[in-house]
Amino acid sequence: MRLQELTFEEWLEHAFGHEVRFQQAPWYFDPDHDWWDPRPAQAIAYFTRLFEDPAPALKGFADRQIAQGLTYLVNTMASGDSRWFCSTEVPVRERLRSVEAIVPFFERLFKPRCTPHLSHLSEVDAGTLNGVCYMWWDAFPSLAFAGDPNLPTIHDCALSTMERTLHLDSLACQESALHGLGHWQSGHQERVAKIIDEFCAPDAKIDARLLAYAKSARCGCVL
Repeated sequence: MRLQELTFEEWLEHAFGHEVRFQQAPWYFDPDHDWWDPRPAQAIAYFTRLFEDPAPALKGFADRQIAQGLTYLVNTMASGDSRWFCSTEVPVRERLRSVEAIVPFFERLFKPRCTPHLSHLSEVDAGTLNGVCYMWWDAFPSLAFAGDPNLPTIHDCALSTMERTLHLDSLACQESALHGLGHWQSGHQERVAKIIDEFCAPDAKIDARLLAYAKSARCGCVL
């Protein structure tokens, strides 16, 4: 069933309330599953509300449910790119607000819940949410398409968001930001180099493993 008129609370239950299966594909790959298909403006409003204050919204959901729900909502390998974030139907100020809200989302959800392990090294003790955090910018939907007059502004906002996330006191959040910057390096070489060079200043106290990853991200050598 195509779900369009969900309240915010109903949307949360739809996305995060499903049981996590361990021996079969997630619910959103079922051929007869319900899917959320709102107008872009409503989608952006709900995402922004979730990103800005995730703790009360996700209270009561286990980390595995949160990881599954986020994969369903924002990973283009799960439900596809619904083009909500790049929709020019939505005022640009609202699109920018949603992208900027990713910083408090990382700070209030991923920072306290992720473990201090690095996903690009496949460290076995990484927490349930580490993988979603790490792949955030790799799997996130498009923010703007060619021809969108606001594309430069939105992409600048995304890079600034990665930069701010890079300075959170969290190994997982920093790794995620570097992963994203590495993928954006080909189109924004100077900006990415500046952000990473400032992060890797000689007096900065950075985990040696993360420093090596930062050097890889600076040249776009990330997977």
